[in-house]
Amino acid sequence: MFELISFTWSYVVQTAGLFIAFVFAAVFIYLALRRAHSRVMTAVLLVVFLGVSLFLYAPNGLPHGLQYPFFLKTYGPSSGPGLPFSNVVSFFTHFGQFERVADIARDPNDIPPPIERTASTTVHIDTTTKEVIAQMAPGVYLNYWTFDGTVPGPFMRVREGDTVVVTLHNDPTSLHHHSLDLHAVVGPGGGAAVLMAAPGESKTLTFTATTPGLFVYHCAEPDAAMHMTHGQYGLILVEPKGGLPKVDKEFYVMQGEFYETGSLGRQGLQVFDTQAMLDGKPQYIVFNGRTGALTQNLQASVGQTVRIFFGDGGVNLSSNFHVIGEIFDHVYREGDLVNAPARGVQTTEVPAGGAAVVDFKLLVPGNYTLVDHALARVDRGAWGVLKVSGEPNKQIFDGVPSPDAAMSGH
Repeated sequence: MFELISFTWSYVVQTAGLFIAFVFAAVFIYLALRRAHSRVMTAVLLVVFLGVSLFLYAPNGLPHGLQYPFFLKTYGPSSGPGLPFSNVVSFFTHFGQFERVADIARDPNDIPPPIERTASTTVHIDTTTKEVIAQMAPGVYLNYWTFDGTVPGPFMRVREGDTVVVTLHNDPTSLHHHSLDLHAVVGPGGGAAVLMAAPGESKTLTFTATTPGLFVYHCAEPDAAMHMTHGQYGLILVEPKGGLPKVDKEFYVMQGEFYETGSLGRQGLQVFDTQAMLDGKPQYIVFNGRTGALTQNLQASVGQTVRIFFGDGGVNLSSNFHVIGEIFDHVYREGDLVNAPARGVQTTEVPAGGAAVVDFKLLVPGNYTLVDHALARVDRGAWGVLKVSGEPNKQIFDGVPSPDAAMSGH
């Protein structure tokens, strides 16, 4: 209980402040009106004051995530994009059962190796949906909904023509139903029509990987957007039968948006803001689940070829993926591994719910910053650093970078 109070203390103070201001205003108005010596007029004006106050303060003073369905409407196929009040109550009453994850970020190096076999086979993939508590930024805590306890979920790798058996487990501690929609699946809901699991339940789907490409997967339990903005997305690679050109390093990076009621950097437990999601105004836009997730674990050497599997978990914004100081040798746009890649690309646009594969050869040592080149988003967390070691190449780049030049030039 003490932990919950410490996480929500700012909301307690905010609510108490509004209540105290409301009471003092009511008392002041009552005393002023009593001087008119008209009890009827006093009562009427007090009722008007209470009505106006509730109309103004309830929608603007309470976190938007707590209001649905009272103040928001939906015209989509689900019951709505917010958290019903009963779910919010369940969250706080079950707060102690959620796992505290020390680091929510998926390691960008955590990728299965390239497939060497030349024949199709049956591949089994198991994943578990779990609702946890973790830090978005120092002191800023969110209730993440995850695949296997990280954001993004695990990188899935199969071969064109493989039979894929996917089993989704929904952890018993989850408060919500969860599912799995794989964009690599041809069939109802991308498999979500089969893989809808209640807390403690498991579901299994078998499909054939018909088309090579890099595809997004995500939870599609209604409302899908709300589940994705809690962190439920990942990538599945269907390698073509001939494989991909070999590279020295592969990295796994996904961009995501998080909509919270508190201002940017506000500490404590932040509550999901439905209205902000509907308006497309995220507080945090990050790579791999949190701020600073890719500042230490992207490393390579001069002479190596790097491939980045990049996805956009959305749910509102396209990403403008760019590596400062590099030019992409090849870009497989929108995850297309059927057609020849584009060449010599500076920035590639990745739509919400889409992906791209980029590769480039490292010629000069230094720090290379990954960004969404809609650069205001960098201040919300959308950046990382690829650290390249090795000998200088003065024929390509002749100069001494400043020690604090991680973002220079942009």
